[in-house]
Amino acid sequence: MIAVGSRFPEFKVPACVGIEPGKEFKDVSSKDFPGKWLVFYTYPKDFTFVCPTEILEFDRHRHDFEERQAVLLGGSTDNEYSHLAWRKDHPGLAQIGHALLFVTPALAETLGILHPVAGAAVRATIIVDPEGIVRFVSANDLSVGRSVTEVLRVLDALKTGELTACEWRRGEATLG
Repeated sequence: MIAVGSRFPEFKVPACVGIEPGKEFKDVSSKDFPGKWLVFYTYPKDFTFVCPTEILEFDRHRHDFEERQAVLLGGSTDNEYSHLAWRKDHPGLAQIGHALLFVTPALAETLGILHPVAGAAVRATIIVDPEGIVRFVSANDLSVGRSVTEVLRVLDALKTGELTACEWRRGEATLG
């Protein structure tokens, strides 16, 4: 899996960005967000049970990420057409406001996020700083959803540029 301190790879992949006819798809590139933090998360498969709970929770916090100058991108190794079909089929996913990327085989391999048996993306979360350096990496087994609150906490801690204690929260004193 990609390591903290590594440069996040450049990418340009198709994404499902909505369900309105004629506006469903867009290419998303790593160059689209200069000067922003990137919160990139992957989930195993469309039309599953744990995955929509994570997508919806990330989207509920979309404005929290935006407030922190962070771009939220999700995706799986399913393609953008599968993402669209799922969004149309699942009432909650129809209204999400962030892109679901087709994490291409090449990008998945570069990130090292494929489950060795299932061949699908693991539940990975990667935080990338505005200079393109990976600052946080986390992965869960296919059956275990992650904590979006923890992702926000880590993003806040990274943005301080200071040492932060275990369980540190935004607004608390740092150790630096």
